[in-house]
Amino acid sequence: MANKLKSKKKPLPDPVDLRPEKEEKVEVRSVLRDERTHKISGALLLLLSVFLFIAFTSYLFTWQEDQDKVFQGTSRFLFGDDIRVANLLGRLGAWVSHFFFFKGFGLASFFLCSIFFMAGANLLFGKKVFRLWRNLRYVLVGLLYFSVAFAFFSGKSAFPWGGAVGNMISEWMSSFLGKIGTGALLLLGGVAYFIWRFNPVFEVPKMPALPVRNKERNPEPVPDPTVDDADEPKLFIEETPRNKRNNLKKETGPVVPPPEIISPESIPLQMIEREDFQEPENTIPPFAEPEVPVIVPVQEVPLPPLKPAIPQADLELEIKEVTPEETPDGEVHEDLPPYEPTLDLRDYRFPSMDLLETHGSEKIVQDPAELEANKNQIINTLKNYDIQIQKIFATVGPTVTLYEIVPAAGVRISRIKNLEDDIALSLAALGIRIIAPIPGKGTIGIEVPNVKKTVVSMKTLLTADKFQHSNFSLPIAIGKKIDNENFIVDLAAMPHLLMAGATGQGKSVGLNAILVSLLYKKHPSQLKFVLVDPKKVELSIYRTIEKHFLAKLPGEEEAIITDTKKVVHTLNALCIEMDNRYDLLKEAGTRNIREYNEKFVKRRLNPQKGHQFLPFMVLVIDEFADLIMTAGKEVEMPIARLAQLARAVGIHLIIATQRPSVNIITGTIKANFPARIAFKVSSKIDSRTILDAGGAEQLIGKGDMLISYNGELTRLQCAFVDTPEVESVTDFIGRQRGYPQAFLLPEYVDEKEMEGKDFDLNDKDPLFGDAARLIVQNQIGSTSLLQRRMKLGYNRAGRLMDQLEQAGVVGPNLGSKAREVIIKTEAELDEYLTQIP
Repeated sequence: MANKLKSKKKPLPDPVDLRPEKEEKVEVRSVLRDERTHKISGALLLLLSVFLFIAFTSYLFTWQEDQDKVFQGTSRFLFGDDIRVANLLGRLGAWVSHFFFFKGFGLASFFLCSIFFMAGANLLFGKKVFRLWRNLRYVLVGLLYFSVAFAFFSGKSAFPWGGAVGNMISEWMSSFLGKIGTGALLLLGGVAYFIWRFNPVFEVPKMPALPVRNKERNPEPVPDPTVDDADEPKLFIEETPRNKRNNLKKETGPVVPPPEIISPESIPLQMIEREDFQEPENTIPPFAEPEVPVIVPVQEVPLPPLKPAIPQADLELEIKEVTPEETPDGEVHEDLPPYEPTLDLRDYRFPSMDLLETHGSEKIVQDPAELEANKNQIINTLKNYDIQIQKIFATVGPTVTLYEIVPAAGVRISRIKNLEDDIALSLAALGIRIIAPIPGKGTIGIEVPNVKKTVVSMKTLLTADKFQHSNFSLPIAIGKKIDNENFIVDLAAMPHLLMAGATGQGKSVGLNAILVSLLYKKHPSQLKFVLVDPKKVELSIYRTIEKHFLAKLPGEEEAIITDTKKVVHTLNALCIEMDNRYDLLKEAGTRNIREYNEKFVKRRLNPQKGHQFLPFMVLVIDEFADLIMTAGKEVEMPIARLAQLARAVGIHLIIATQRPSVNIITGTIKANFPARIAFKVSSKIDSRTILDAGGAEQLIGKGDMLISYNGELTRLQCAFVDTPEVESVTDFIGRQRGYPQAFLLPEYVDEKEMEGKDFDLNDKDPLFGDAARLIVQNQIGSTSLLQRRMKLGYNRAGRLMDQLEQAGVVGPNLGSKAREVIIKTEAELDEYLTQIP
């Protein structure tokens, strides 16, 4: 039987023989994915584009000399040594040019050079220098169109302007539509291609400006606006608050100007000026630029004169005497260079603006007829109720136009406020909102949605100078105001943010806008995210930046928390992190994270005593209602504790929910979230739950929102950032070198799981010996010391301290005081540890 078994085993192939084939397959894949292969391919494509361009250009001048030779046959022409051509690139260049020009697309073949050039540049530099797939559409359409157009308009020319493809399509179109129809269609196609490719903006000539000047030279007497209907107020287009103040300074008399200063005929002129005035809006932040270079040199200039003033002998004596161990309060010598946290990832590159798309046109163009019609409807509706007004302004925003009216003397504001539904009925518009009065102004505001709405692109906000040159700790770009001003605020000053709104009104886009803003501004060493996503699909797109920006519990595989039990552990771990940070601030003698990090950067804190650079942490929770329904108090209590205390140590919360009810957004949570964002909701009760005021039920959706910040209620249009754009940003960051693992939160063990378990010295913690040495070296029996120096959670450090007490290393608990250390020297500890089993 044994012989039979051996004979059966002999035909089986040895597994070792199969290994070389598998290794060869792996090597082929690695070669294809190698960065050097991409660079070599890119260089070849660039060379090919240059080759085609030179060959095509030379063909324009040498085609008559080389054409009869090419017709002799491909093999005869290419491999015949007796054939001489005039093309700069020889027989191959002449043959390739003849193939693409004569048999292909004619003069439009130059488009092929651009395809190879863009693909080669992207591969050679390893990034998206050109948008290949977007430009490929323009190139292919242009290749076909210009081939047909050149063939048609060149007629029967000897030079192949359109090539064989263009001539074939041109002849078919001429037989089908005729010469005139084909020519008209090609002209229309050329205009359409130009608009599709470059998207030009057509402006109306400024002709109505002359009648305004004539009226200003010959003003008529100012009649009483309350006498008859013919003397109705004129509509003023208000650009920005700054422009409005400048106009008021030029006027004389009372603050309210007379109604005849600007006529309705000048509305088109004002609209064009508004577009021109929109751009200098970003020039306001550069006035803050000198503050940065002014403040920093003031701190550094006094330092250099002090060092030369010290004699050489004193300098050497100071270096010998002062050491980090002897420096009081753990301060390190200040002669060392400042600590730079970004050097951990010194090769990190911030995402480029090319990863974001520009959605639609950024210029706000409002139809003057629509403005005039809305003005007349508002005035007539108020007149029907015997309400006279003196003046009316119009501020055009991306999605909403604000009409500001100045009521006549003696008109009660409550009368206008009660006409909200009547004005909405007369304008036949959804989302009419009346602000009576506008805070800080002597006017009443009526917000009317625009018929043509403008999309606010995220790229526009991030490229603005107000964002690029901001000195905020955590700058976030949310959207644009009605006056088209970018709304960019500091999350660290909020300090927490509550977002709510009905389903599909823009909460997820708003969260992406906030996160993308932080990714474009902060280095991975300066910011960490804790993402909680019960739906499992909203925030999963940020999984690729785990080793750069995300934080998670030790031992967890996924950095984005989706399980409710893990959410509770994560929130409690954040509370432990908050307590540890407060201990570090207490020992450093600082009040907040900014002062602590400045002290650490100047090397005035000793890392050997547990001090480290503290990054900002942002906790993002999507669908908060689901967590409250499943976990209840276990989630609410740590969130309330973080919201109350975590601001000073750099931990900030962003909570979003689509169910804004009082049992979800409780009073404890609302009290600690002064900054709140409300998208469109279904009822006035929900609006009052979020904002403590009505108005959110009157929004029009699709990113239209109200934000309560610094005691003011502002209407914004949320910036739009699409999912593919977020993927491009996260993939760009994820491809770079990151940390070995995600930022680890302190370990948390549920106390309920440890109930009823006694400590046994035979089952000691693996860190028992290290903890004992740390306690004996410092002669401080403190649990917080174990947490900071060994980077442990509170529960594990407490168990270690209990085991040390049972082993006789430290004494019993003394309340707020540190425990007594019984063993005094390390030698005594080593002898004692050998006796413990």
